[in-house]
Amino acid sequence: MNRRIVIYMVGQIMRLESALLLLPMAVAITYREFHGIAAFGFTAAVAFLIGMTLIGMTKKHDKVMFAREGFSIVTLAWILLSLVGALPFYLSGEIPNFCNAFFETVSGFTTTGASILDNVEVMSKGMLFWRSFTHWIGGMGILVLMMAIIPTESGRSMHMMRAEMPGPVVGKLVPKIRDTAKILYIIYLVLTAIEFVFLLIGGMPVFDSLVHTLGTAGTGGFGIKADSIASYSPYLQWVIAVFMVVFSVNFNLFYLLLLKRFELVLKNTELWFFITVIAISTLMISFSIMPIYGNYGDSLRYSFFQVSSVISTTGYSTADFNMWPSLAKNILFILMFVGGCAGSTAGGIKISRIIIMLKAVYNNIKQQYHSRSVSTVSIDGKALDQMTLSRVTNYFIVYMLLNVAVFLLISFEQWDFETNLTATVSCINNVGPGFSKVGPAGSYSGYSDFSTIVLSLAMLFGRLEIFPILLAINPGNWIRPRKLR
Repeated sequence: MNRRIVIYMVGQIMRLESALLLLPMAVAITYREFHGIAAFGFTAAVAFLIGMTLIGMTKKHDKVMFAREGFSIVTLAWILLSLVGALPFYLSGEIPNFCNAFFETVSGFTTTGASILDNVEVMSKGMLFWRSFTHWIGGMGILVLMMAIIPTESGRSMHMMRAEMPGPVVGKLVPKIRDTAKILYIIYLVLTAIEFVFLLIGGMPVFDSLVHTLGTAGTGGFGIKADSIASYSPYLQWVIAVFMVVFSVNFNLFYLLLLKRFELVLKNTELWFFITVIAISTLMISFSIMPIYGNYGDSLRYSFFQVSSVISTTGYSTADFNMWPSLAKNILFILMFVGGCAGSTAGGIKISRIIIMLKAVYNNIKQQYHSRSVSTVSIDGKALDQMTLSRVTNYFIVYMLLNVAVFLLISFEQWDFETNLTATVSCINNVGPGFSKVGPAGSYSGYSDFSTIVLSLAMLFGRLEIFPILLAINPGNWIRPRKLR
């Protein structure tokens, strides 16, 4: 393990967080929230000092970086980002319990949107902005942002990007990884700006438009009202619902659109599978809830919004779906696992992995009847190698084991089965709300500090897709091998 490059890169990331904290500080200054100004200012100074100290410790560092260094950088950076990012909530007194503040910050950076706040409307503007801004930072990835704006000294930065970007396969859009990071963030910025304008056109106040755009872009879902999006107009609900889907699509496809490679976009299997799942789920739920709302127009709007919110793992809501029929709730529960497309800001297992697993099962069944036939799993005309298939299978097995472990650990709380199960699934898949006590009308505030930390770690495991963290915490990666005599 090249420890020096790990420490150096984490130091760079802390300096970047210090700069990013100046934005919520500016919001606090605008609204004259003096406790927020002090909290953000002090935290920015702490982040800067930590960053400079870590960089100073490793002035002479080896630039060599491999997979274990990249995964360790991502894991340590996200944990430290969340610990430092929790300080403004704690120091300002708006979240006086540090475990809860840590949970809220992890939920923000991992774009989960689960909250321990029982009354979000009493929060100051600066803190509300910071909550939503963490979604936007974490959506595309803090290390991807760093690679886009800070020249990286290693030619192996792909290892960091692979650890942070979701999906079974991560590739370059262009030969240079820094240029790929720039392209991704330019697309991200443009789509964010477009949604912001559409919300302003619909009459949403500037501050509300900004925080909801940040939450949608990062598919995070922190709201600023007790009823989330329910009190806004149908037009605004449709805009947010559509953009939740947009940000759940693989960003590579937007780049292909810019290159006018429309045929590749239209033939993309993952995209069509994603759209089909949304369409079928929306129609089934809308028919199921129509007796509640009395007309198909409203039922369709509520259904599409909630399907978009859950499958994109955003977590906004326009209705308390705890009160919906069992069929509607069961469909939403399944969508929590599914998630969005690879290479997007969404969480979940990812559509691409589901397609790969379904095709692999089909191939295995076919080979049972035609034992001498040789078939491969392919997507969009490209055959997948055995390593990719193995990674997808291994990921799914470890993913299910993680769900079981977290569920058992928080079951000591003696909460009802539905609450604990959906809290587990929601946090690991970075969805946000679950059912029962952690539904859209509830919060995670009832959990003990122990369960709060467990669920915080579950969100980190889900966002970084398990293996980078497992690799980083493996003691063998940090022990220097003994030299042979």
